[in-house]
Amino acid sequence: MDPLYLFVFALAIFLGVELITKVPSQLHTPLMSGSNAISGVTIVGALLALQHVEGAGAVILGLLAVITATINVVGGYLVTDRMLGMFKSKKKGDQ
Repeated sequence: MDPLYLFVFALAIFLGVELITKVPSQLHTPLMSGSNAISGVTIVGALLALQHVEGAGAVILGLLAVITATINVVGGYLVTDRMLGMFKSKKKGDQ
């Protein structure tokens, strides 16, 4: 495995942890909506990287990246949909 891939992977982990810990709780849910686009790019990047890898370790890391980014995208959209549902006006007769 190319050391550059390992460096980018480690840098992504570090930056992700730093960014998440710096976000106030009031902004976390609205920012989650925007992070869905970033996770979509992660999925595309991981799939493209999987085309050029050799070895079982690289394939496992790529597959793990695709799975976790997909979970993030789906969860983010579900949370955003629920959050936006709280702002919908209730019509007469709705429970």
